[in-house]
Amino acid sequence: QVQAVESGGGLVQAGGSLTLSCTPSGWNVDDYHMGWFRQSPTKGRVAVGCISFGGGTRYYSESVKGRFTVSKDTGKNTLYLQMNDLKPEDSATYYCAIRVLRIGPTLCEPDNGYWGRGTRVTVSS
Repeated sequence: QVQAVESGGGLVQAGGSLTLSCTPSGWNVDDYHMGWFRQSPTKGRVAVGCISFGGGTRYYSESVKGRFTVSKDTGKNTLYLQMNDLKPEDSATYYCAIRVLRIGPTLCEPDNGYWGRGTRVTVSS
C-alpha cells in the first residue's frame, strides 16, 4: 500500500516562508507525476503545484505563481513545496498527491485515492 508522510506545516506570519515535504513509501518520486493540493473550509481541494515524473513539466495555480516552487530530490525520495511570501489566503490543509494522472502548464489532475494525510498551514496577518 502506497502511503506518504508530509511535514513542514505550521503557523507563520504573512510574508514568511515554509517548505513542505512529502516522502512516499512504496514507490519512488520518479515513478509518477506528483503534486501538492490544498483544501480550506470554504473551498474544495485544488491543485497548487505539480511536477512531472521526469521533472520537465510543472504546473502552478495562478494564485501561487512566482511565490511557490515544487521540486523533488530523487536521492531523498522526497517531494517539496517551497512557499515564499505567504498570505493569509494561503491558509489551508496541504495534501501531497502521491500520483497525478495528467499534468501540463494549465492542468494537474490527481489520482484520487492516492493522498498523503495532509499538513496544516496557517498564515497570520
